[in-house]
Amino acid sequence: MQLIADSGSTKTDWRMLAADGSVSQARTVGFNPFYQTSEEISKELSLSLKPKVTEPITEIFFYGAGVSGPEKAAIIQAGLSAVFPEATHIEAHSDMLGAARALCGRDAGIACILGTGSNTCQVANGDIQYKVDTLGFWLGDEGSGGYLGKTLVQAYLHRELPEELKLKFEKRYPTVNRDTVLENAYQKPFPNRYFAGFSKFLFDNRTHPFAYQLAADAFRLFFDKYILKYPDYASYRVHLTGSVAFYYSDIIRRIAREKGVTIGVIMETPIAGLTLYHQPE
Repeated sequence: MQLIADSGSTKTDWRMLAADGSVSQARTVGFNPFYQTSEEISKELSLSLKPKVTEPITEIFFYGAGVSGPEKAAIIQAGLSAVFPEATHIEAHSDMLGAARALCGRDAGIACILGTGSNTCQVANGDIQYKVDTLGFWLGDEGSGGYLGKTLVQAYLHRELPEELKLKFEKRYPTVNRDTVLENAYQKPFPNRYFAGFSKFLFDNRTHPFAYQLAADAFRLFFDKYILKYPDYASYRVHLTGSVAFYYSDIIRRIAREKGVTIGVIMETPIAGLTLYHQPE
């Protein structure tokens, strides 16, 4: 049986592929080797995943946030091996490679993640060929949930929201003011997650001209700063995954046409595509 994982820092989607082709699924907390040891990972997996696995595991393919190189991959591999010692093959890769394989399979294309953050790569034959790097939440991540939320909150604090949006915003977020925003931005962990929480308000009000324009401008920046910098970008389909990509897909497709970019697949999460990628041919 194969075990496939798509992990963020908060949750992990698992798929179990049996020899007869049947697929079962599970969900656990997220695992990130930047913040967890292999012992902590194995302890959690023994409690939350192992009881749901009904057959011996032979292969494991793990894709996740924080798997940035061999050292971090080894933490994940050791944690998995302790729980599934019968597995003879264990791989751990970045969430970007997972998105690339889920979206493009073994074809050539440009793969994108638009969720709390943003990331892109050019892919062929199931491997990343080239990357235009983002600069993270504070200096980049254009088009992401964090960026959308940050831009919205800035507009509110600078008193730039139209009156009807301002009233809606204050009703929904009565405790938001300059002090609480700055505390979450500079003193508390994960400011990207904090600001990404506001992108839902933008989505719910996207038919308002101001909200639509704010989102559209963010996606224009995403295409200008990343997609249009790939060599021969017009020759490839651009595929996207992540909550922002999925829910704002109508606006993204409009901006893509404006930029001369061909959009391919847009999926909310990569796990279904990864399951197809790893199914025996």
